[in-house]
Amino acid sequence: MLIRVLGSAAGGGFPQWNCGCANCRSVRAGELRATARSQECVAVSSDGDHWFLLNCSPEIRQQIESFPPLHPRGPRHSPISGILVTNGDLDHCLGLLSLRESHPLVIYATDRLRRGFTDGNVLYRTLNRFPGQVTWRSLKLGREEELADVDGRPAGLLVEAVAVPGKLPIHLEGGATPDPEDSVGFRIREPSTGRILAYLSGVGAVTEPVRRSLEDADCVFFDGTFWSSDELPRLGLGTKRAEEMAHLPIGGPEGSLARLDGLAARRRIFIHLNNTNPLLRDDSPERARVEAAGWEVARDGMEVRI
Repeated sequence: MLIRVLGSAAGGGFPQWNCGCANCRSVRAGELRATARSQECVAVSSDGDHWFLLNCSPEIRQQIESFPPLHPRGPRHSPISGILVTNGDLDHCLGLLSLRESHPLVIYATDRLRRGFTDGNVLYRTLNRFPGQVTWRSLKLGREEELADVDGRPAGLLVEAVAVPGKLPIHLEGGATPDPEDSVGFRIREPSTGRILAYLSGVGAVTEPVRRSLEDADCVFFDGTFWSSDELPRLGLGTKRAEEMAHLPIGGPEGSLARLDGLAARRRIFIHLNNTNPLLRDDSPERARVEAAGWEVARDGMEVRI
């Protein structure tokens, strides 16, 4: 299984357009041992020819251009066979509207996520201009599905949606009742090798279903949004703690680094990093701590083969 990180930051990217925190200010000035990052999106393939995107960020055009295997091979063509979406947050699905140029798309999502994106969304009309422009394929929690292109040709990968503690996207808050299908992670299995990728980029707590989804994975991508629970309030950048935003912090006795100690996966990678996270600094004590524990920090352009 081939994995390419197209974007590794949380919503807003790094640096964030309206943020003057120490991280953003210093990376703009070239004073920080850190690399700019675009918003989270990952490409996965079994054969190197047919690719599936995990989430579709607002920067999807630039991310596609950054990776030649995703470039068209004909006058109207794309190696992207499908797109899997974890939740309805704009940094995960807004890029779908950028892929409106009369090309058939296959989107894998829960029914709740699909309705949240399409119902009452006048912009969705740009993806509904001809029959078959978008094919939605429903993901049911705990059920493994075969990934296939728009013509139904199997791609050599199976996916299972895993319920993770999350929240409704901001634009749906107050108008719907929370549901387990609102936020999911993915277990992607390659039958030919038995290798498993566990991709959980937004997780509010380590529940038993979350832990089970990680236990036998060969590679884990996990929520790396915040290092500490009070990261935003402490910096004067907001009032909500990490958990209130459905993100389990990494540090602390109850953080993901401690809670996931002992995972057997050969590759363990934190992704979806907020611009305030000290892990973005190559020389930070926090970075040294996670690396000593066997974890890596995702960066745009990172490639993983399992």
